[in-house]
Parts: sequence; C-alpha cells; structure tokens
Amino acid sequence: MTVTETPPVVSRPDATAPTTPQPKYGLPPGPRMPKSLQSAGFMARSMPMLRRARDKYGRMYSFNVIGFPDFVMISDPELIKQTLTADPTVLHAGTGSPLGAVLGANSLLAIDEDIHLRQRRLLLPPFHGERMQSYADVFAEIADAEMDAWQTDVPMRTLEPMQRITLRAILRTIFGAHDESLETLEELIPRMVNHATKYLLLRFLHYDLGPRSPWGKFLRMRREIDAQLDALIAEAKADPELEDRADVLALLVQATHEDGTPMSNEEIRDQLLTMMVAGHETTASTLAWAVERLTRNPEVLTKLTEEVRRGDREYLNAVFDETLRVRPTVIFAVRSVQKEPYALGEYLLPVGTRIASPAPLTHDDPRLFKNPELYRPERFLEERPSNYAYIPFGGGVRRCIGAAFAKMEFAVVMERMLNRFDIDPTTEKFEPWDFRSVTFAPGGGGVATFRQRS
Repeated sequence: MTVTETPPVVSRPDATAPTTPQPKYGLPPGPRMPKSLQSAGFMARSMPMLRRARDKYGRMYSFNVIGFPDFVMISDPELIKQTLTADPTVLHAGTGSPLGAVLGANSLLAIDEDIHLRQRRLLLPPFHGERMQSYADVFAEIADAEMDAWQTDVPMRTLEPMQRITLRAILRTIFGAHDESLETLEELIPRMVNHATKYLLLRFLHYDLGPRSPWGKFLRMRREIDAQLDALIAEAKADPELEDRADVLALLVQATHEDGTPMSNEEIRDQLLTMMVAGHETTASTLAWAVERLTRNPEVLTKLTEEVRRGDREYLNAVFDETLRVRPTVIFAVRSVQKEPYALGEYLLPVGTRIASPAPLTHDDPRLFKNPELYRPERFLEERPSNYAYIPFGGGVRRCIGAAFAKMEFAVVMERMLNRFDIDPTTEKFEPWDFRSVTFAPGGGGVATFRQRS
C-alpha cells in the first residue's frame, strides 16, 4: 500500500503528546514477492521466512497470505504490549478468525468485546485455583494407564501418546466421570481436528459440496460431535445432583446471560469443543517438544530427571517455560483493526489490517534473551522475562485461560514419565517444525527411546 498523508481520524493512545511525529497512513515495508509465493513459503518454512523478513525489515513489517487481509508482523515488546492490551472495541481478536469456522461462531476464540469478557469470566474458575489442583490425581491416573502400554528399548513417537493423555484429561475435566460415554468423542475429535487443520487456512474450500468434498466431510464430523454433546448436555440438565457437580459442563448448563436466559445448546457446544480441541492439542505438542529438546540436551535431561525423582518441581517448571520459548506451539497472537485506522509505531494502519505478534520473533531475539539459541531452563530461574517479550500464551484480556492448567498437566505427565522411565539422549538432528494450521508440533513426532527404570 502506498504511504499517503495522515487521514483525520486516528485511534491513538498517545495522541496527547505534542512532540510525537504524526504516523504515516499505510503499511510498513515487507517482502515484495507475490502473495502466492509468500503464502507458499509460509506454509513450507514458516520460521525461517518470518525471521529473514524481521532481519531485513525490522521489528514491524508487512506480510501477505492468501485468503486474509494485510498482515503486519511486530516483534517489539512495547508494540506487542500496546496491541495486546488495546481497547477490545478498537482491536478485535475473534472477528474473522478462521477458527470460528471449525469451533463455532460462539467459541471463546471467535467472539469479542463484552460477550467475550462475560464468557471468559464464566470459564476461568475450572482452570485456576483449588478446583484445578484437584485434577492432578486424575491426570496421573490417565498418564499411567497410557504409559503401561509404551514399548521400551526401541525408538517411539511420543506425540500421539501425549495427545491421547491430554485429550482424556480435558474430557474428564469437562464432563467428569463419564468414561464410557466419552469413548466416541475420544475417537471423533482427533479425526475431525486432523481433517479440519488441512483446510483451515484454505477458505475458498469452506463450502459443502457434498459428502466427499473436504469441507463437507468436516461438517459431517462436526454434526456427529454435536449430537454426542447434545446428549451429554441433556443428561446434565436432567441430573438431580447437577448443583453439586464440579465439571465444566455442569457449570455451563447452569450459567445464564445477563437477562437471566440460559445458554443455548449451540453456545455450550461451541465452548466445549473449543476447550476440547485447544486443551489437548497444544499441551500434547509441548510435551512432545519437551522430549525432543531434552533428548538433544543430555545435561538438562540428567538434571531434570534427578530433580523430579527428588520430588522438586521448580526445575521442571523452568523446563516447561524454556520449551515454550524455543518451541511455542501457537506462534501468533492476532488482532484486527476495527472501525477506524489504528496508530502503531510510525504507521497508521488501515481498517481491516491484522496485527500479528509471532512469539518466535521475540523468543529468539538476543536483545531480549541472552544466547537464545541455547536450550537453557536456568534462565527462567535467574530472571523472569518481560510479559511481552515472552508470549507463548498471548497477553492482555485474551491471554490463554488454560495457561496454568497446561503447566500443571505438563508437570504431572512429565513426573510420571521420568519416575517410570530412563530416556536415552540422542545425537540426531533436531526435528523440524510441523505446521498444523494453528499449532506447531515436532515433525518427527518427538521420538525417544525409553528404558524401564530399574
């Protein structure tokens, strides 16, 4: 877009500063290759492409992806802070999100402003405080049951076992003790997610052209899941002991809007699916990445194993943080400019512009993290980084509500694994990033060889 004179209407937090230069209307410079090539490069080699653009154009540059409005990538913590803490009526996060097509229009990830804040307040309690801590024994039980079937003394992919653990854990958290009735969901959800992620960013395919069309297949899977959820919702509404239940479904069934009306089945289903998908994919990928990183950093693996077996969780928490620094599973926190142009840095961004804060671009910045190429959990014990330099869970009022839940689940699963097995280090090359439309997982599946602990 050509830079022109500043239009009269400005959304500008610091407009009262008389000496501040007026921003230029338009977009900052960025890669000049055609949108098709930028899109293909992003899909194939996201991280190298984003980093090369940052090194060439600086901490704020334009980027183009087919099917989306103009993107502006930012990696300056001050600009990230301004963006992620902006008035939610000025910058939206849910509007236009491709996740709405998969998770539903009522999903916490697809709504904005007051309705988002109300839903967020409703969903926070199960993922914090004493209620969250009560899930630890359940997570340990699920992890042990899965690990009982692990093969030892041979290389094994860890991503899929971790996905099974985290899916069962979030299902138990959401629905309580419904093991048999959840078997269908446990089979349907991974199948739907694996199918939907192939086409999530290809919006031109989001049409039902029959049962064999890509989106037609997805919509039929979604209807199967909705039918299962409707049955569980009906069961919860008929439960005479509903008020005594502590699961998320019971909470949603009893919730009401400000006018006193209950949430509709569609609203409840969209929020349940959001928690099921987001609550297991990301944590499973983080667990697999941790295995991948630890096997390539034997000193860290040895120290962690010793600390865990002594019952100390401090270093384990640092491993969680460092794993998400070097291998964040969700790399973008995105906001879109609403209603009027938005001043950010030296530019006045047009309405519709999407502002993305890619976590890897701050997490590997030597100005923000000393020797960022090293996998060194000790850095999180020595000094906590800025909230807007370290952003694996986003920030502001839309920071991931499951951050503390994920950290606790990660700790429980890793403790069970390290107390049961010894893990062989490896000299294999690092596993590549596997882009799954929303999350990044280890391309080799987080392969490791486990030995039964004597």
